[in-house]
Amino acid sequence: MTVPILLNQMRATVKLSAMRPEMEALKDQMQNSMDPQTMMENQKKMKALFKKHGVTPFTPLKGLVIQGPVFISFFLAISNMVEKVPSFKGGGAFWFTDLTTPDPMYALPILTGLSFLATVELNMQEGMEGNPMAGTMKKFSRGLAVVTIPFTASFPKAIFCYWITSNLFSLVYGFVLKHKPVRKFLNLPDINPPSDPAPAFSFGGLKNPNTSISAGESEPIKAERRISSSAVMSQRIRNLEKQVKGRNKSKKR
Repeated sequence: MTVPILLNQMRATVKLSAMRPEMEALKDQMQNSMDPQTMMENQKKMKALFKKHGVTPFTPLKGLVIQGPVFISFFLAISNMVEKVPSFKGGGAFWFTDLTTPDPMYALPILTGLSFLATVELNMQEGMEGNPMAGTMKKFSRGLAVVTIPFTASFPKAIFCYWITSNLFSLVYGFVLKHKPVRKFLNLPDINPPSDPAPAFSFGGLKNPNTSISAGESEPIKAERRISSSAVMSQRIRNLEKQVKGRNKSKKR
């Protein structure tokens, strides 16, 4: 059900990766320009660039946004079945024959957490290459996999049967999509992740992978920019003062 969403997410990431050079060029122009008119024009160019490729900075997150409501819907449906379907009382196997009660051995919650963690470690990068938020999302998902175990220990066993199966399915299609013939058939080109990922906040903060500036070198550059900006502002203020004085003199005459 979520495979088409994943494929769409991965194609969008390919487009965003192809847009990176143009996005960085426009971003640099907006940062270096003091003219509001020029900044507005560059913002329009940025919007036109996204429209041209048919994506937005948040398109790669579409899959995560959709998967959440889907999971909640399945969770509520199974919880309702636990209360109203009598066959759930003896429809399980091994130590979890009664699917309506929690697992006293905590084996199912642990298996759920481990399978989810395996999915995060092996498949989290699929569809997120080049996305500066991927690192933060992966760390958050790791923590979620650990926290899931104690917080879901009281859930009925039927929930875990669905959850573990879903995680295993995610692992399988993640492995399948790693094969080049499959990616070629689905028109999913390989993406080389950036060597220096940008901070995971916005796409505007992406750095050019072909240029690297050390922390020691960046400080003087920032200081020079602040000084040059201050000098420009001071010059503009002096020009305005001269214009005002000139107008006052002309009025007195």
